[in-house]
Amino acid sequence: MTPGRMMHFPLTLTHLLERARTYFPRGEIVSREPGGALHRETWKDVYERAGKLAHALERLGVKPGDRVATLAWNHHRHLEAYFAVPMMGAVVHTLNLRLHPKELAYIARHAEDSVVLVDRSLLPLLDQFVSDVPSIRHVVVIPDDGPTPQGKLDYEQLIAPERPDYAWPTLDEHSAATICYTSGTTGNPKGVVYSHRSSVLHALTACMVDSMGASEHDVLMPVVPMFHANAWGWPHTAACVGAKLVFPGPKLDPESLLDLMAREKVTSTAGVPTIWLGILAMLDANPKKWDLSRLRQMVVGGSAAPPSMMEGFQKRHGITVTHAWGMTETNPLGTIARVKRELETGTEEERMAVRASQGYAVPFVETRHTSDDGKILPWDAETMGELEVRGPWVASSYLGEEGKDRWTKDGWFKTGDVVTIDAHGYVRICDRSKDVIKSGGEWISSVALENALMSHPAVLEAAVFAGRHAKWDERPIAAIVLKKGMTVTEADLTKHLEGKFAKFWMPDAYVLTEQIPRTSTGKFLKTKLRELYGEMLIKPAKPEK
Repeated sequence: MTPGRMMHFPLTLTHLLERARTYFPRGEIVSREPGGALHRETWKDVYERAGKLAHALERLGVKPGDRVATLAWNHHRHLEAYFAVPMMGAVVHTLNLRLHPKELAYIARHAEDSVVLVDRSLLPLLDQFVSDVPSIRHVVVIPDDGPTPQGKLDYEQLIAPERPDYAWPTLDEHSAATICYTSGTTGNPKGVVYSHRSSVLHALTACMVDSMGASEHDVLMPVVPMFHANAWGWPHTAACVGAKLVFPGPKLDPESLLDLMAREKVTSTAGVPTIWLGILAMLDANPKKWDLSRLRQMVVGGSAAPPSMMEGFQKRHGITVTHAWGMTETNPLGTIARVKRELETGTEEERMAVRASQGYAVPFVETRHTSDDGKILPWDAETMGELEVRGPWVASSYLGEEGKDRWTKDGWFKTGDVVTIDAHGYVRICDRSKDVIKSGGEWISSVALENALMSHPAVLEAAVFAGRHAKWDERPIAAIVLKKGMTVTEADLTKHLEGKFAKFWMPDAYVLTEQIPRTSTGKFLKTKLRELYGEMLIKPAKPEK
């Protein structure tokens, strides 16, 4: 074998932040604080404050490989930790603030966190579990909504005496940079350990035009939390190109997000469908209130976006919704729904159908789907099977070697998503394997039914789940949230679905509710729905109080 003659240049997050500091020092980082005020700093500031934080953490005894946890919203200080900790050779562990304290205690113990950086507003949550994590030696309080309580370390006071210059070590690109735990698996949450190399390659791919298309001219606003899969890699991507970053902090209601997008002239933003459903409803009610003319795309992921929502943004407000798919285990970008050149000549409805899919794989990620017995299935747009993926930013194992059954013998990750794949490679999610409805031996796609129900003018949200049935084992039940001031009957909903699906797919019952329970990442919590209403088809349902 003839060796190549290229330099050995490790792919590390250090290079991304140094590049932002060197070429885009005045690029802005805007953070909205809990009180509503906006804090502004630059990429040069982030670099220097990251150096001060690294010195301070070193003074607290943090060594290479140590875990430094964050319990924080999206803001500039969280960004400083995102870079300082892995650049000094330690590992950032983002704690999901929406989890139960018992889960957080388990996760922090499992990761062996040594220091935790916590927003002052989240101290009551930390206080509920920190005593159950003996490895935590120091609590550093980020003063987001007032002074630091006595006896705790104040973030600003801690870094104030330190020098901004830090001798960043030369790191192995395969060393750990970040840990994020997934709650989408069976049993206890499982740790996904991202390497410097995986995060850098992910950021580079996100910059590609047919991917997220991020550039220095962009104003990026990640609504997806920084504690969820590295905020989909957006902080790293922004540093790579020197883009302006806008952090919304804890105020994630539609009006606050729209105000911020209009004020800062956001060009690209990202979040889960439930965020955008609320924003669409507010834009429909106030179509001329916000100037969003700079907004070129809203990236939606986390769960399948209703086509009716995507059409609503496009047709009524001229805003493009870009559908993407990924998981904590995929860092998370796996596929993105761009319309291929050969499909651009189709009708508007055909192009929308492509955009409403989960898309095809981004470079370096490979996809396939398999049957229950492991047989690789054809790309015929009809055959349903479990999606499997592999690539340089796809996890090869969990921290602690748990969950080994999630990987095939030939090294593919089993996602748990039931999909079809068409001849062009477009993936369409039919369900999660744990949520798929199997009635009389036949599969029913809850996602397809949900999308159809949410196209009804009276329906705001719909979640379809499996009810237990004496004859057919499982039958679909639909939980419905109506738009404000609207009414609908079961007959209306049934008529709306007729002709779109086989008769055996039609829901056997509907539940009208004010709110659909959700997971910590904003997805519909169908296990709770099954717990509440799963017996409806076996015995008469109890009336809601």
